[in-house]
Amino acid sequence: MGRYVARRLGQMVITLIGATMVLFTCLFVLPGDPVGSIAGSDKARDPAVVAELRQRYGLDKSLPEQYVNYVKKVTTGDLGEDYIQRREVSEILGPKLANTAKLAAFAIVLISVFGMGVGIIAALYRYSALDVTTTFLTTALVGFPTFVIGFLLKKYLALELQWLPIDGDSFDALILPALTLALVDIAFVARLTRGTMLEVLRADYVKTAVAKGLPRRRVLFKHVLRNSVIPVVTYLGIAFGALLGGALITETIFNWDGAGLALVQAVQQQNNPIVIGVVTYSVGIFIVLSLLVDMLYAALDPRIRLS
Repeated sequence: MGRYVARRLGQMVITLIGATMVLFTCLFVLPGDPVGSIAGSDKARDPAVVAELRQRYGLDKSLPEQYVNYVKKVTTGDLGEDYIQRREVSEILGPKLANTAKLAAFAIVLISVFGMGVGIIAALYRYSALDVTTTFLTTALVGFPTFVIGFLLKKYLALELQWLPIDGDSFDALILPALTLALVDIAFVARLTRGTMLEVLRADYVKTAVAKGLPRRRVLFKHVLRNSVIPVVTYLGIAFGALLGGALITETIFNWDGAGLALVQAVQQQNNPIVIGVVTYSVGIFIVLSLLVDMLYAALDPRIRLS
């Protein structure tokens, strides 16, 4: 186990370096000059101001030098200074990352509870009217883009019916964006749970357990659910990592002050330190969650050995 974790941590560092190198290259080749967003169009015409700002933020150096300086700062926990507000990136992103984590946690709870619950019920009542209805609805839901779901929920539940607020810091304001994030994944998890459960229910060891006269509840929880949940855990881990990275579309639709909205605004303003900070955080949390999911495999199925 120790060697496996060490190897995965090494892979995590390599992946993080690769992702940030690609990002730096993309920011370098994009049209436009971030100095304009730093000083404003009028001041940016002054060569002295341009030179001073470039030197202050290291923009006068070559791309490899900028990247090396960034890596050195990141290892000490310094993500640089924001171009617009002239504040530390970590100070700005802290509350936004907390808001995104709150949204992601609520969404993943909805996905886990409703997705797995619907999938289990559909598998236990295979080919029933409930199963057919569930299969039809989840198939239709998977085809809906997230932004369409967000606009529909916002229009009908918030604007027309006024059941829920569009924005704010209250729990009620969290429901619509979390539901927007969760609905498509609920459909995926429901279909995945149903499929894996039906496969396990046909397995020989389950038939043997039933033939031995074990209680149905024990067979279901000890043999069926435990072995069918592994693919679902994989999907939930990936989904949670993506949600923690920031939901760009959803946070923009509902004006949720999270990492996704910050990334969108930073790209529009060419505020590169914020862009790089959000991406670094997103990649890091995604890789860490992948490691945790792999370690959870061994706990769910003792036959799996991490080495």
